[in-house]
Amino acid sequence: MIRKLQIKFVAMCMLLVTAVMAVVFLAVFFSAKQNIEAISQDVLQRVIREDSSGGRPGLDLNPGGEDVQLPYFTVSIVDFNGIYTAYVTSGTYKNLQDTDTLQNIVAECLRQQQGEGTIRSYSLRYLRQDYGLYQRVAFVDMSMEQATLRESMRSYLQIGAVTLVLLLGVSILLARRATAPVERAWRQQRQFLSDASHELKTPLTVILSNAEMLEAAPLEGRPARWADNIRTEAGQMKSLVEQMLALARADNADAPPTPLTELSLSDLAMDCVLAFEPVAFEAGKPLESDIAPDVTVLGDAEKLRRLISVLLDNAIKYGRDGGTISLTLRRTERQARLLVSNPGDPIPPDQLGRLFERFYRADASRGQQSGFGLGLPIAAAIASEHKGSLKAESDQTSTRFLFTMPLKK
Repeated sequence: MIRKLQIKFVAMCMLLVTAVMAVVFLAVFFSAKQNIEAISQDVLQRVIREDSSGGRPGLDLNPGGEDVQLPYFTVSIVDFNGIYTAYVTSGTYKNLQDTDTLQNIVAECLRQQQGEGTIRSYSLRYLRQDYGLYQRVAFVDMSMEQATLRESMRSYLQIGAVTLVLLLGVSILLARRATAPVERAWRQQRQFLSDASHELKTPLTVILSNAEMLEAAPLEGRPARWADNIRTEAGQMKSLVEQMLALARADNADAPPTPLTELSLSDLAMDCVLAFEPVAFEAGKPLESDIAPDVTVLGDAEKLRRLISVLLDNAIKYGRDGGTISLTLRRTERQARLLVSNPGDPIPPDQLGRLFERFYRADASRGQQSGFGLGLPIAAAIASEHKGSLKAESDQTSTRFLFTMPLKK
C-alpha cells in the first residue's frame, strides 16, 4: 500500500511539473517564433519600400541596430491580357531570372491570392503590393528562421528531459519522506493489532480452560480457585480493553476536546503520593515526595491523576528492591515540572526511545513484571493533550520520567 502511495505521489508530481514545463516552453517557443516572424516581416517591408524608391535594399535593414542579413529578392509582375511576366528587380539571389524556379514561385504566390504569406516548398516568405499596372513582390528566405526554431525546440527538449530526470529523483526522495509518517503509522497499527491479539489470547485461554474444568467437575466439588482464575483473567482483559479504548480516544482527531478547568497540580500529586505509599511500602521501596505548593494549571483532573499514577506505578514496579522512589513537583516561570525517579539498572538508549511505543516493554529494565505496555503511551497521550511533554532519562543511578505542562496564565 505504501509503495502504491509513493508511486501515485511521484506520478502526480511529475504530471504537474511536466504540464507546467510544457506550458512554459511552448510560451517561450511561440514568443520566439513571433519575434523571428516579426523580423522577417520588417525585412520584407524595408525591402519592398527601398526597392520602390530606387534605393539599395538590404544594406541597412535595421537602422540604429544590428543589420539583419537575410537572403531576399524582389519581383515585378506585369499582366499582359492574362499572361503574367515576372522580372527580378533586386536581391541577393543569383541566376534566378528566366528560370523554372522563379516561374513556380510566382505561380504559387499568385495562386494564394493574399497580400502576404509563405511558400513552404521553397522556404520563402513574401509580401505583395499591387500598383495597378504591375505588382511588386518581395521574398525573404525562411531557412534561417526554421533552423533557428528547430534548434530552439531541440534545446528546449534537452533541457526539459534533463530537468524531468532531476525532478524525478527529487520527487522520489520527497515521496519517501512524505510517506514516512504514513508508513510508520501503518507499521505501528499492524504491530498494535498483533500485540493486542497476543495479550488477549493468554487470558482467554486461561478462562476457557478453567471454564471447561468447572464444567467437567462435579457440581458439589467445583473448586473456587478455578472461578477465581476466571475472575482474575477477566479483570485483566477488562483493564486491557479500557487502556486500548483510552488510546483510541486519544488518537481520534474528530473527538471533541476535553474541557480543561483550573486545578491544583500540587493537590493532585499529593493525593497520588498518599494513594501509592502503601503500595510502595509493601514492595519494600519507600516513596518520598517534594511538592511545591500552589502549582495551578488548566487541565482534566482525572487524566492528570492517571498520568501521575502511571508514573508512580511504573517506578514502583521496575525500581530496584530497597531503592527509594521520589516524586518532585516544581514550578518555573511558565511551566510546571513533575519528576518521578526510581533507582535501577540503566535502560539502553535504543530501548529508552521506545518506552512510549504501545505494547513495548524493555526486558532488560523491566524484568518479569506484569503489564501490557500501554501505561506510558497513555501517559504520553495525556501529556500531549495538555500541551505538555513527557520524557524519559536513564543512567547508572536512576531512571527518571519528566512531565512538563504550561502553568495557568
